[in-house]
Amino acid sequence: MAPRFRLHGIHLSGPTYKVALGLSLCGEAFDYEHVPLREGAHKTPAFLALNRFGQVPALEDLSNGRRLAQAAAILEYLADVTGRFGGASLDERLRVREWMYWDYDRLAVPIYRCRGVALGFRKADEAVVAGWRAEGEAALAVLDAHLAGRDFVVGEAPSIADIDLYGVVHYAPAGGFSLVERPQIARWMARIEALPGYGTPEALLPTQSRATA
Repeated sequence: MAPRFRLHGIHLSGPTYKVALGLSLCGEAFDYEHVPLREGAHKTPAFLALNRFGQVPALEDLSNGRRLAQAAAILEYLADVTGRFGGASLDERLRVREWMYWDYDRLAVPIYRCRGVALGFRKADEAVVAGWRAEGEAALAVLDAHLAGRDFVVGEAPSIADIDLYGVVHYAPAGGFSLVERPQIARWMARIEALPGYGTPEALLPTQSRATA
């Protein structure tokens, strides 16, 4: 049986990993289309037809022709169509969205930018990087404090908020952030990594295109 979804992205992209992890945790096999960003593939007319923003990831739902952009929106869509990880009630769904929006406002930007500098993808003055690092540490402290006495970010079960946040925190060490003093985050990450369908970026995102069927 052919897979329902085709994911377009690149193996080094944190947002692409979030979507791949969401698909895998939902038990959804997916075709994968590698987008070589350095060659400008994300700015071609063909790709812009998939993602108007010229970014990765992009997701195609092959069952109905929908094309989706932005990792958080894609994760919400996956929760809707699979009935998984969306939250057990309206209140939980609202809290899930709050944490996902907070992630993009406070957590993802400094961590991804610091990782980009560390890996040579991005250049910035030391003072600028220090500012990003301070912002990232402050956001990690907020998340660590919130997770005290909790197994997951919202409610009693994992949600797309956990998937979204994990897809940032996983890369924190590569950006120079130590999680040693974040014991609640460390325990939470271990719980995510124990979920059926979990995979690392290396396991879920190949360096070239891959068809599942």
